Amino acid sequence: MKNTLCLIFCLSITLCANHSSAQKAEKLIVPNAQQLQWAKAEVGAIIHFDILNYVPAYNWRNWGTHPPSSLFNPKKLNTDQWVQAAKAAGATYIVLVAKHCSGFSLWPTAAHPYSVKNTPWKNGEGDIVKAFIESCKKYQVKPGIYASAAANGFCHVDNPGLVQKSSPYTQKQYNDIVIRQLTELWSNYGDLFEIWFDGGVLPEDKGGPPIAGLLKKLQPNAIVFQGPTDAKNLVRWIGNEEGTAPYPNWSTADTTTSSAGTIKVDDMSGNPNGKIWCPGEADFPLRTGWQGGWFWKANGQKILSVQQLVKNYDTSIGRNANMLLGIVVDTSGRIPDEDVARLHDFGQAIKKRFSHPVFSVKATGKEVQFTIANQPKMINCIVLQEDITKGERIRQYVIEAWVNNKWLKITEDSSIGHKRIQHFTAMHTDKIRFRAKDSAGTPHLEKITLYNL
Repeated sequence: MKNTLCLIFCLSITLCANHSSAQKAEKLIVPNAQQLQWAKAEVGAIIHFDILNYVPAYNWRNWGTHPPSSLFNPKKLNTDQWVQAAKAAGATYIVLVAKHCSGFSLWPTAAHPYSVKNTPWKNGEGDIVKAFIESCKKYQVKPGIYASAAANGFCHVDNPGLVQKSSPYTQKQYNDIVIRQLTELWSNYGDLFEIWFDGGVLPEDKGGPPIAGLLKKLQPNAIVFQGPTDAKNLVRWIGNEEGTAPYPNWSTADTTTSSAGTIKVDDMSGNPNGKIWCPGEADFPLRTGWQGGWFWKANGQKILSVQQLVKNYDTSIGRNANMLLGIVVDTSGRIPDEDVARLHDFGQAIKKRFSHPVFSVKATGKEVQFTIANQPKMINCIVLQEDITKGERIRQYVIEAWVNNKWLKITEDSSIGHKRIQHFTAMHTDKIRFRAKDSAGTPHLEKITLYNL
């Protein structure tokens, strides 16, 4: 381990776990390889662009009033710019909204006529999904795709994927459209890092399309947000679109989530003894106002400050959830300049914040005490990370600092998971102690890092 302060580790380590704790550890649920990679990715982005941008008054639930595809013409569209802007904010993966509730599709789907193939953009020869995937590869960012199966204004379909009486399609015909579109998206653009089902999917036993089998066949390694409950790489919604994960926030749960983001849901903390590994993803938009800030509009929206974005980082990633930041594209086909600047500034703020730790160490044991320097150092932030390959073992813990010849409690909390960020009143100390007050087996901390921010 590199450390410019040549810090001295370890006054004492308690390694023993009692018999009952060892038994609990044997039953722990752990992430698979894809979920582990997803946790390490931490920051993602989701990009919204739709025909709605050209007709802000459009309500997709007013069946039969969908704007004509001829209005869609992003003459300056630049997916390289999208990916560069997201990457500057720290995003390691990006989800493109290929089809939102309007039903308009950003790729030339063969399922129905409402797509880019019937627009003046590139004379109907363009494919935004293809361009996006190529840009992700170019800039080494993992690609994902959102395609709502639950809502489709063009097909007169409302949540959770039910055809309305006014629809020109039967339920079976719509199910066939869904399968055809998902087959296109999951077959023609390579491996996807994450697949988004906003609002969940209509189960087969309730008349929905056979999505689970298709997913297993075409994209078995993709992370699945709100997808079929028998998918193996599930992640769940955290209950709001504010970038604020609940606390405690466990990666294990008894079920995934299927609620649409328009309804805030409480008690989304998961369950430390849950039966599936299904960690939380905290999605929120960079903008606020019209359409919740997810889609661009010339006026009536505000952009979150860097200070607020940093706070959201702490309440998402710092609470054992991935952060998924919503980015808009304007009618020209580009991310607005002010948004690009804010994304860059946020990325720089996070880099500056966490680039110079006072101390960092790996630790194993129910009680770990260590010396951080030859003389007291100022600290005001601690970042804890469990080795989640062994499960979330720590159920309750205390962090203490040696101040004025006695142990002073910094914090007492419960879930850690992949990452827990905590701030506290600045203090000078040369010793820190971690104690697991309750754990399922021997705690394994991938890293304990101290900062003076």
